[in-house]
Amino acid sequence: MSNPILVEVTRGEVLESFHRGVVCVVDEKDNIIYSLGDTQQICYPRSALKFLQQIPLLTSGAVEHFGFTEKEIALFCGSHNGEAEHVETVRGILAKIGLDESHLQCGAQMPTLKEDQYHLIKNDLPALKIHNNCSGKHAGFLAYCIYKGWPTDSYIAPNHPMHLEILEVIAEFHRYPKEKIQQGIDGCSAPIFAFPVYNQAVAYKNLVNPVDFPEPVQKACKMMVDAITKYPVMIAGHKRYCSDLMRLSEGKLIGKTGADGVYSIGIRGRNLGICIKVDDGKMGPQYNIAQSIIEQLGILSDASNQELRQYVRQENKNFGGLVTGETKVSTNVQLNSISSLKNNI
Repeated sequence: MSNPILVEVTRGEVLESFHRGVVCVVDEKDNIIYSLGDTQQICYPRSALKFLQQIPLLTSGAVEHFGFTEKEIALFCGSHNGEAEHVETVRGILAKIGLDESHLQCGAQMPTLKEDQYHLIKNDLPALKIHNNCSGKHAGFLAYCIYKGWPTDSYIAPNHPMHLEILEVIAEFHRYPKEKIQQGIDGCSAPIFAFPVYNQAVAYKNLVNPVDFPEPVQKACKMMVDAITKYPVMIAGHKRYCSDLMRLSEGKLIGKTGADGVYSIGIRGRNLGICIKVDDGKMGPQYNIAQSIIEQLGILSDASNQELRQYVRQENKNFGGLVTGETKVSTNVQLNSISSLKNNI
């Protein structure tokens, strides 16, 4: 049976296209308290896994050894735009560990924002590996390898000791048997691991409520969340939902997008985990769904919700500037059951 329609795109009064998917919300005891679709559907978290991939680094002593700042810690976890501030920060990380951008193995990528793309084109400059949205993650990987004395030339190999450690960590956070975890190669060439949507929600609950984990892991989670809260622009950048959401939430939650239609959220204080997966992989609908859920849970202030309202519903315009229809969250995601949930949290 197909997953339900979560986002609708209209032209005039006609439903022209739509996006099906899965939503799963879990409480602090890992119980599903709201869901749509097949919560056991397996998919890759993609970049939503970045927070967990940096746990070994943050628990190792490398942060103190190299003197990494909160801004740099936030960028380890980010999918950045390749803006000047992002590039400068990655170069600073690499300098601290005695390497340069030639050691990155994430591949070259154009910056996200048009103004940064135009700057490169106008000045006849190539896109570089450091512009890659995952270069902060890769700089964190390299830092951990240098700290541990591990080889850096093979740091993206699935059997590298770093990724074997990461596999142990993510299995624990997802509450999923390590031997069942399937692996692939991410867009940035690093290993990526697949989980059911339900377990991805559990992992984000554990990120904001790591009470069952050893003290060093608890400290690492707090260090990460504090850094992201202080430097939200490092998680994505300007004109990006992740950074806007973290800035306006003032530490109430963490949220992270992943390629192919993933969005995961951990809500602090309420100890909830949420995972969204859009089946067709289109990027954008997951933000509509995420913001709708956040609004209906009453997480943010009215002023913050108003600033993010554009993500719940957007007018669609043609090249002449005429409004042709809208993109909106389906009534399937009218969270009447979440409204009652809200009163019980």
